[in-house]
Amino acid sequence: MAVGDASFPAMPVIEGLRLGSAMAGIKKPGRRDLVVIEIPEGARVAGSFTRNAFCAAPVTVAREHQAACVARGEGARYLVVNTGNANAGTGEVGLRDARATCAELARLAGVGEHAVLPFSTGVIGEPLPMDRLVAGLPAALQALDDGPEAWRLAGEGILTTDTRPKGASVTLTLGDETVTINGISKGSGMIQPNMATMLAFVATDATIEQGVLDALLRETVDRSFNCITVDGDTSTNDACMLISTGRGPVIAGEESLTVFRNGLQRVMTELAQAIIRDGEGATKFVTLQVNAAASRREALDVAFTVAHSPLVKTALYASDANWGRILAAVGRAPVADFDVSRVTIDLGEVRLVEGGGRAPGYTEEAGSAVMAREEIVIRIDLARGEESATVWTSDLSHEYVTINADYRS
Repeated sequence: MAVGDASFPAMPVIEGLRLGSAMAGIKKPGRRDLVVIEIPEGARVAGSFTRNAFCAAPVTVAREHQAACVARGEGARYLVVNTGNANAGTGEVGLRDARATCAELARLAGVGEHAVLPFSTGVIGEPLPMDRLVAGLPAALQALDDGPEAWRLAGEGILTTDTRPKGASVTLTLGDETVTINGISKGSGMIQPNMATMLAFVATDATIEQGVLDALLRETVDRSFNCITVDGDTSTNDACMLISTGRGPVIAGEESLTVFRNGLQRVMTELAQAIIRDGEGATKFVTLQVNAAASRREALDVAFTVAHSPLVKTALYASDANWGRILAAVGRAPVADFDVSRVTIDLGEVRLVEGGGRAPGYTEEAGSAVMAREEIVIRIDLARGEESATVWTSDLSHEYVTINADYRS
């Protein structure tokens, strides 16, 4: 069961950017599993990648090629994404296959190999079926299109255990000009990003310098994809790419930068939240707000400690107002000199904890009513400072176990 609205938004055209998808049979026949994104010449591309030490071969190659493009003062020209196989834990063979994928697409498209960035998602530890992947590239290129249907099909083509494609789009007004930002993402399990999400591809027609683009990606990822968790696992394949085609208005000056940053943050946050709403086996969408912390890091530590607690997550699934589990999780967060007598915890509009224990006005009936909702907000006030953080998570259900027990079958 996925939580929330499953509709895929209409995506305006971003001039010069095209997407194509194909059914290559990489893991299963009859499903889209290969996507190519064509980026116009002169564009700029920023990337954020997983910090998992066992990063997948395509992550290594994408980093290398991205660095080569930036060193040349260029942007990547093609992104190639396969699902059904992560090409992770595959050693030198995996690196060879990732580079061979780039070389073949570069040959077909008439660009340099460094201008192609590869991405993979799926089962870890299995070699890529290169014959099927390479055979699918011409069809993906032939399908290149800039219309809204191309975005939706590409969104479908990058899914693994997801139940639906995830997209977000905003159109901004800058004076008498407009700027479009479109994005797609995938992710449902193995989600606690440590840079970005499982995979996300965001593009804008705005003209943005490389350094500014890099900074915008870091800022918006930190407050979106780095604030979600389904199960506390950081993938080997996480990547988030931000593309500026340079066909639209120049983003320069504080006013235009602020407008653009806010619009980009909205797209990134919608894509990140869509992953939680489609979390494996999820029946609840949970917002954890930690306020009055001494630092943002402290606020995040408290929020993630609660979000990762199996006892809290199973209570959420059961709609069980076992508030003691939340209190215990807050208390074991890595916070020095914790004065529990000043902490308050609210479940929706219901005060659970104050003065070091159960709030005097709390009733089990009121707590259970909030826990039964599909969308739940938990607010934690530490009374230690002025910093805050918000994290989004899901519950932990029987279906999550079933999905992951059967993942390779």
